[in-house]
Amino acid sequence: MTDVAADRSSDGSGPLRRAGRAIGRALRAPFSWTGRGIRKATHAHGAGESGLGKLIELHAVNGAGDVMITVALASTVFFSVPTDEARGRVALYLAVTMAPFTLLAPVIGPLLDRLPHGRRAAMAGAMCARAVLALTMSGAVATGGLELYPAALGVLVCSKAYGVVRSAVVPRLLPPRFSLVKANSRVTLAGLLATGVAAPIGAGLQTVGSAWPLYGACAIFIGGTVLAFTLPGKVDSAKGERRARLVPRGGEVRPPAEPGSTRSDLWTTRWGKGKKGRPGLRSVGPAVLHGLQANAAHRALSGFLIFFLAFLLREHPLGGQSAAVSLGIVGVAAGAGNAIGTAVGSWLRARGPEVIVATVLGLALGVAVLAAVFFSTVLVAALAAVAGFTQALSKLSLDAMIQRDVPEEVRTSAFARSETLLQVSWVLGGAIGIALPLNGVLGMSVAAGILALGATTSVRGLLGAARRGSPHPRVA
Repeated sequence: MTDVAADRSSDGSGPLRRAGRAIGRALRAPFSWTGRGIRKATHAHGAGESGLGKLIELHAVNGAGDVMITVALASTVFFSVPTDEARGRVALYLAVTMAPFTLLAPVIGPLLDRLPHGRRAAMAGAMCARAVLALTMSGAVATGGLELYPAALGVLVCSKAYGVVRSAVVPRLLPPRFSLVKANSRVTLAGLLATGVAAPIGAGLQTVGSAWPLYGACAIFIGGTVLAFTLPGKVDSAKGERRARLVPRGGEVRPPAEPGSTRSDLWTTRWGKGKKGRPGLRSVGPAVLHGLQANAAHRALSGFLIFFLAFLLREHPLGGQSAAVSLGIVGVAAGAGNAIGTAVGSWLRARGPEVIVATVLGLALGVAVLAAVFFSTVLVAALAAVAGFTQALSKLSLDAMIQRDVPEEVRTSAFARSETLLQVSWVLGGAIGIALPLNGVLGMSVAAGILALGATTSVRGLLGAARRGSPHPRVA
């Protein structure tokens, strides 16, 4: 044994092995520390025990994969064609974005409600399908083959289906003393952070080859498929689920509240079983309906600003800057506002979602009026930032109201229908932005008018619902 040890020392294999192990540990350390830091952040405040941490991580994977596909499909054609031709192409884009929603509300929502193997399988299926579609697109992205377009549309459908199911399962994973607004914002913020990290990686892969971001997306979505099945078993849906509608049928009314009963429990007990009536979004209380109206105004404003400012700043850049720089300023402002709004949602304590929605709608309206009266570079950027901020907080609060008020057996359908309504609003706002003359003051006046209409139809009802109070102690 002594001779063997001497031989090892003489040929240097012992020190070399030790050095190799030390180098390996040094190389692994940054990844290990990063992984532990991410796990600590996603599992904080009871999210690890409830399973919310797993959902946060899954949504981060979803965001990273989606942005890889976006990078691969990105095009600079907008700046290379005349304005009139660009308007036609953007209008076509709006029509394409509506296509997934023709399936989402009437087909995919109720189908996801009824899946016998539950929501984990639905989210895993959406991830796996996008992995396959990304691989399909990788062969066509360079040549522009016809298979690129149906595959890209399939990615949109799968992404929206995943988002609907993800929103529906958050209440099942809510930690103790965690509000729904806070939980939704934690999940959304993880997706935004992952998007910010993955976007430059995708851009780097794009320099290697146009198909490489799609290869990256494929690998990410395969990981997401596996991760979806690690969610807790309570995520899976129960049997006997039914379809939610925006309007109840035949004079259907919501039963009167009883002391000690939550809205969802009472509706499920009386109307979810053994009766012909089906719950609709109106029948679970006015808060959801008014929240949808307010969010529709926010989403219409978003679509309007994106397309109106894209054309306006192309012809009339801000402060003498180039069109690309002007759009970059507005885009960064909107993105920063959205991220800040999501982060603020994760810090909110006991605040009712109805109050949040009404407050941020009033804030956006005030800034839009200022931008119309005192049109300037600073106010346009400010409106973009405030619009991103208020839309993020308003959507988180709407999700919380649906999760609170809509019975679980139809919650997925309800989310599908609400997403459809919001997307229609976004497209309508974008269509107005495309058609409007390129006049800044006129555009900001129209933006203020969109928000004023939303405030007129929703704020009074939201504040009234907030005054009546919520029977659910953990909604905000």
